[in-house]
Amino acid sequence: MGSREINPRHQWHFIIGLAASAVLLTVIQAPVNVHVLAWAAWVPFMLACGPQVPGRRLAIAAYLVAAGYWLFNLSWLMPVTGPGYIVFALWQSVYWPVLALTVRFVRLKHWPLTVFAPVIFVGAEAIQSVLFTGFSWFFLAHSQYRILPLIQISDIVGALGVSVLVALVNGLLADGILERQLRHSLGRLFWANAAVTGVLLAAAVGYGVYRLEQTPAFVHDGPVVGSVQSNVPSHIKEETKNAQLLLDSLLEMSQASIDAGAALVAWPETMVLAAMNPGYLMYLPPDSEPQRFHRQILAHAENQAYILFGAHSARVARVGAELDVTDQYNSAFLYRPDGAADPKRFDKIHLVPFGEYIPFRHSAPWLYRIILNLSPYDYDYNLTAGQTYTVFTFNNDDRAYRFGVLICYEDTHATIARRMTLAENGVKRVDFLANLSNDGWYVRYRDGKVIPSAELSQRMAISVFRSIENRIAIIRSSNTGISCLIDSAGRIRDGFKAGTLPERAIERQAVEGWFNDTIPIDSRITLFSRYGRWLDAVFGAALTGLFVRAVLERFIKRHKGAINA
Repeated sequence: MGSREINPRHQWHFIIGLAASAVLLTVIQAPVNVHVLAWAAWVPFMLACGPQVPGRRLAIAAYLVAAGYWLFNLSWLMPVTGPGYIVFALWQSVYWPVLALTVRFVRLKHWPLTVFAPVIFVGAEAIQSVLFTGFSWFFLAHSQYRILPLIQISDIVGALGVSVLVALVNGLLADGILERQLRHSLGRLFWANAAVTGVLLAAAVGYGVYRLEQTPAFVHDGPVVGSVQSNVPSHIKEETKNAQLLLDSLLEMSQASIDAGAALVAWPETMVLAAMNPGYLMYLPPDSEPQRFHRQILAHAENQAYILFGAHSARVARVGAELDVTDQYNSAFLYRPDGAADPKRFDKIHLVPFGEYIPFRHSAPWLYRIILNLSPYDYDYNLTAGQTYTVFTFNNDDRAYRFGVLICYEDTHATIARRMTLAENGVKRVDFLANLSNDGWYVRYRDGKVIPSAELSQRMAISVFRSIENRIAIIRSSNTGISCLIDSAGRIRDGFKAGTLPERAIERQAVEGWFNDTIPIDSRITLFSRYGRWLDAVFGAALTGLFVRAVLERFIKRHKGAINA
């Protein structure tokens, strides 16, 4: 299949195919995505990577197109890292030459793309999700987050299982186009592959329908939980003169949520601008701002509700003859209605490179100093990663409920969410998860108005898969949005029991407000929770092996050619 290739009139004409896929992949991840286009998004790319295209030229073109793709789609990182986002985008672009050369190799071998497209494109997603702490973004699966019957298989194989199905169809379409060009008809192999693809899709959808229908039998209503959403761009939040004003706003919205019946109210990540752990507060005078904030939040919680909020914590130790802060953490705290702070806290485990820590601080100080200039901060800002999957407990109506916290991008990390959900003995550790986030880094501020970026809706879409993978509800509280409740079937709930945010979740961008809703508690324990990302490992290894074989065969062919010459 594919021995007769497209013969473009211009030697660089294949770039159009690469660029077409870049456009389609951008559209399917846009805030209002056209999810059906995902099923053909990689087809122009595969058609462009023909054996007649010189390998070096193909690799260069793929990298340049990828650079444009990543620079555009990651532009919301600019306010966070400045020029650092360019470095990150150029690094992400390295994947595309690998993909292009591997597709070219498969076509040279006349192997069916229906089989190898999932290996190539899903393998790249698997590697991207773990390499250099991982970046689980822009996956084929994420474009399908609203197609609930299709994506329920995530509770077995994770989000990448959905990507496999989408890539299968991409490969089948590419095979069909190439075979029509070769024979003007479709042969038995194509129809066999089409039949297998159809069976897999039907099985996935059938399983999804079954899971959705059985869900009510395993779900019961939990407590009423509130979510507060501030709307403050981070450059304004970071001004210390605004710390008290921000807290006052949070307290006002939180009080409205409590008055409407919330037993627990969640506030966004790091919106309390102080280190709030007892080991730090004990060294401060009573009239200091952190001590004052501590008393205000305790008084707010007392005899009313549990308050879950994001702030920093700091470890104080003796350095020489002086006391100094030796470690800082991005933390979540729980203040209780009995007038006390919960002794436990959660410290963020998965830190964001360049945003929350700068690599090479000790291993290569010279490189660290260079990279520090790309940081969003004008001071040396490095956090320490947490180590403990903290489980918080709170009581409501004579029943104890357990929940875990995901801070910021931890809701994009499948392993973090899985470990937070399931204990080592195979028992569910928590009844629900709370995601505290500050997406104020990724908005623009113009003429006194906050302008949201695509990052907000993309984060919400990714969170859907964490809920399904572990059959766990997630309540999100995010500065600038999108605060919402996602149930264990991956439904993003519109509406709420009470609140001031827009009814539709997707419209809760760059607005301030709060909402209350009843947390659904799912008793099911999934295969994904038990066994993790085994599919990611399979496809990541398969792509690596395929690319290595392509490189080795090319090397051997050149070596033999040199000997014969």
